[in-house]
Amino acid sequence: MRPSLFAPAFTGSPIPLFGNASARRQVSLPAASCVKKQAASYICKKHLLGESAVNVFVIRGKRLIAAVTAVVLTAALAAVFFQSPARREEPVPELECDCGAESDSPVLHEEKSYIKWVDFDIPSSLLEKAMRLDIDTYGTDRHVSWIDMLAYLACKCGGNFKAHRTKDWKALVQKLDEGQTMEQLAADMEYYSYYQEAYTAILGGFLGEFDIELDDPEHPGEKKWMHQYGLKAYSPIAEGYSYGDYDDFGSSRSYGYKRRHLGHDMMGSVGTPIVAVESGIVEALGWNQYGGWRIGIRSFDTKRYYYYAHLRRDHPYQSGLSVGSVVQAGDVIGYLGMTGYSQKENVNNINTPHLHFGMQIIFDESQKEGNGEIWIDVYDITQLLKKHRSTVAKDEQTREYTRVYRFRDPVTGHS
Repeated sequence: MRPSLFAPAFTGSPIPLFGNASARRQVSLPAASCVKKQAASYICKKHLLGESAVNVFVIRGKRLIAAVTAVVLTAALAAVFFQSPARREEPVPELECDCGAESDSPVLHEEKSYIKWVDFDIPSSLLEKAMRLDIDTYGTDRHVSWIDMLAYLACKCGGNFKAHRTKDWKALVQKLDEGQTMEQLAADMEYYSYYQEAYTAILGGFLGEFDIELDDPEHPGEKKWMHQYGLKAYSPIAEGYSYGDYDDFGSSRSYGYKRRHLGHDMMGSVGTPIVAVESGIVEALGWNQYGGWRIGIRSFDTKRYYYYAHLRRDHPYQSGLSVGSVVQAGDVIGYLGMTGYSQKENVNNINTPHLHFGMQIIFDESQKEGNGEIWIDVYDITQLLKKHRSTVAKDEQTREYTRVYRFRDPVTGHS
């Protein structure tokens, strides 16, 4: 399987383990379709009427088409010459043609160059191996990015990680140990830059430097700030709360209209604290007839949009949260519920309490809403993050939950 880098639109407490202190739409082709239908019609008539009868039919048809064409051209010319001078001087609008890769029609606008689609099926076990090697080599002269390693392995398996071979990973590690660099290893890989860009958009905010409060072993009961490099993204389910899940991405949904499930359902108890996976800005907050009470948070690099839906009735969100709020990774943002599937607000129409967690990838702002949206399967990402969950505690006065260990992500500029 070879990816298309610039395919046309519409085509087809934290643990030390993770840180160290150092809807495509196929566009129809009317002209081609019409020719096929005319050919089929001609063959049927030939068999039913005979050769001479069909020839008469074709001649009459051509005369009729010529007459209609003449009338249309005459009307068009008349419209041009009899309109007002001011109207004739208006510039002709730039025409757009979005006919797919097979179209011979000219494209009269310059299409932006950005990734139109990406699949993500890297298993959590491989994500963890690459992440550990990134963290272990950070701060050394042989630091290697987990994204670069994953891009290299994607080239080896054609972007289909079901075909990934363990020996490819072992061979890569050995070559890196021998002193070769990723630039050298990937020099002749045609699609390496594509996977680099795609996986950076997906995983770019997961690893990095951050400050976090941890228990101070020298002063029991007290905390101290630590500067670390490691995994700074969290599971959307807070520490200490159980949940069940399976890979349900792409399964059928029928409420409103038949569609694919573009997220991941995590079944749990009503009221379970939901936390921000990554630091970002609240971009959407309120009722949606499909997702019920939901929150949308955009990463600071704008490449990732996190969607948390079916939150609790009556008290879905953390107090003080609003559109434009800045949240840190691991902050409590809301509470698991079963709202949604209703045009009326604050209604429980979901049969099983769960969090719908979705992740949209955005290479160009035109992909934020519409037919160009890219939602990825996040099951393996949630499996990776399951080992990194935010510890929370209930405030008996406010009856809300807050994180126990404060966190500072440099990208937010807040503490």
